[in-house]
Amino acid sequence: MEITIGNNIKALIFDVDGTLADSMPVHLESWKVIGNKYGFQYSREYLERYAGMSGQEIVEIINENNGLQLNPDQIAHEKEEAFLENLDQVEPIIPVVKLLEDYHGRLPIAAGTGGFRRVATRILKAIGVWDKIDVLVGSDDVIHHKPAPDTFLKCAAELGVEPADCLVFEDADLGFRAARKAGMHLMDVRPYYMDDYEIEAVKGSSVR
Repeated sequence: MEITIGNNIKALIFDVDGTLADSMPVHLESWKVIGNKYGFQYSREYLERYAGMSGQEIVEIINENNGLQLNPDQIAHEKEEAFLENLDQVEPIIPVVKLLEDYHGRLPIAAGTGGFRRVATRILKAIGVWDKIDVLVGSDDVIHHKPAPDTFLKCAAELGVEPADCLVFEDADLGFRAARKAGMHLMDVRPYYMDDYEIEAVKGSSVR
């Protein structure tokens, strides 16, 4: 991943799912398992559209779209348990992980995710970068999730770096919006591991 990071950047913040970890296919299958159990459909389009939201927020949308009254906390936790059962299928996204490893020890590094902290921790350990993360902010650490800037702002605050001096690595529309609202620099990682067709397909499904 040939990226030159300017001297004005004092910290790096990475999203987890779809940025550091190729975990989205496993998330999709986990949602399908829960959907089959509780009577709703979950497609790749939904996965891309809601990427970055907390599980509870996604369940609230599922309820609204399907006339259901599922408990957001319960269903989100069930879905994450289904995900963890297949954690061994999650692979690192090599170009992004390589960049993180290159800057480990040179700049402070945070991970900011819409997933639960304990799940993100397991993912980061599974792809071999947990020991290179200085700060982790999960969905249970903030009230307002992406596209609100809170996740990334908390990362910056815990790193002790001004938001304007942070560079965010993201793969999803809600994360892009969160980084911009936080006043941070932004890098879309998708061109480094997707072809043009895949990127356009994701862009087409990312607008609510």
